Amino acid sequence: MYRRNPPSRLPISDDAHFMHTDEHLVELSLSGDTQSLNILLRRHQDWLYNVALRMLQQPQDAEEATQESLLKIITHLSTFRGHSAFSTWAYRIAFNLILDRKRSAPEVAVQGFNCYADYLARAVDEDLGVEYGSAPERNLLVEEAKLSCLMGMLLCLDRRQRLIFLLGEIFEISDTVGSQVLEISKDNFRQLLSRARQELSAFMQDRCGLVNPLNPCRCARKTRAFVRDGIVDPSKLVFARTHVIRVKDISIEGRKTFDTLIDDTNTTLYREHPFVDAPDLVSKLRETLTGESFQTLLQLH
Repeated sequence: MYRRNPPSRLPISDDAHFMHTDEHLVELSLSGDTQSLNILLRRHQDWLYNVALRMLQQPQDAEEATQESLLKIITHLSTFRGHSAFSTWAYRIAFNLILDRKRSAPEVAVQGFNCYADYLARAVDEDLGVEYGSAPERNLLVEEAKLSCLMGMLLCLDRRQRLIFLLGEIFEISDTVGSQVLEISKDNFRQLLSRARQELSAFMQDRCGLVNPLNPCRCARKTRAFVRDGIVDPSKLVFARTHVIRVKDISIEGRKTFDTLIDDTNTTLYREHPFVDAPDLVSKLRETLTGESFQTLLQLH
């Protein structure tokens, strides 16, 4: 039997379609209702994009991976049987595609914690000068460098560890849902999450000034090196915004707040990351598929 889906973060609309569960939207989509399919895909594209962005760490790669995921979800929609929530089924498809995808340039560049530590040690400490704009503009650059550095640390984990850390620690997916999405046991999910936590925490405790004030590494002093090395592009900030929605402020799969205060500094830093609005990938996908029969696509598998 289909299960009711938790509320999405889509804006309130008078359109009754927005009140439907994912599972009902699947039924309507398979009957030929293109509006229902659009709503279903838009409901999940931001989540898929945010996971892809943190996994691949380049917006263009994340867009391509998300669009591929949406296309595969469309072409396999007729195989959805409702044995799990639609989101579990759809995210399994998307995450398997990401895990099997060719490594992105940032993934190739960072070969583990020792590699990243060596880079940070070699990155010259310098202050940002007035050539980088006003004080607010420089502050945004430093924020971008901080968020980019935290993302770089994630690259030190292997792909599966990184995905499990994202799901379990940053987005707070339960071990039940996480194990279903990744098709592993709950014990295995918890063990892999714990190992990723420990490795990341140990690295940050030893080097990151945000976590341990005794550490010499400071975001503001590394920003110029990040700009010079192409990690931060002053003309195209990916994460730093004047107004953002934070990961910790949104909800997925009935995301539950911890009963106790979060005192793990590195986890708090990651949950403060922006939740990035995805480009309108659904419209791009529709343009790509112009001329294709909707029903034909839905019945491909």
